[in-house]
Amino acid sequence: MTVLIDRINHWLGRTAAWLTLAMAVAVAAIVLLRYALAQNTILLQEAVSYGHGLVLMLGIAYTLKESGHVRVDILYSSRSPRWRALVDLFGHLFLLLPVAGLLLATSVPYALSAWRILEGSSEVGGLPGVFLLKTLIPLMAALLLLQGLSEIGKAWRRLAEGSSQ
Repeated sequence: MTVLIDRINHWLGRTAAWLTLAMAVAVAAIVLLRYALAQNTILLQEAVSYGHGLVLMLGIAYTLKESGHVRVDILYSSRSPRWRALVDLFGHLFLLLPVAGLLLATSVPYALSAWRILEGSSEVGGLPGVFLLKTLIPLMAALLLLQGLSEIGKAWRRLAEGSSQ
């Protein structure tokens, strides 16, 4: 199961990384339109904001998978593999899972209320899919929960392998 979770989050993370290129092109287009042609486009500006949301929300679980998240290095890097596995196990069980669970529990009603009214942009000419953007919050929490479970499994295996040697 951990392999499937890792693959899903790897694919989503790599896809999100490519979205940054599209956002850079969109920002360049916004600047060109504004300063060279004296045109302003709310649609494109909101698309960049949506892109930021996508990159952040889809990249969080990928960052956890790649061990790219912030950790207190003084308690981790110079320690034994067993110690690092214990820190990972403790951190994921008692810090990550409760926070991700709380995020999921509180964001689902928020996203559902946006879906009920098919919430759109408050700007004239803006993107109509604010409800989709808000759906990224519980999706991110669910992906983070799943990746946390995957990381717990990996830490547990490292501990089990270390005790059998």
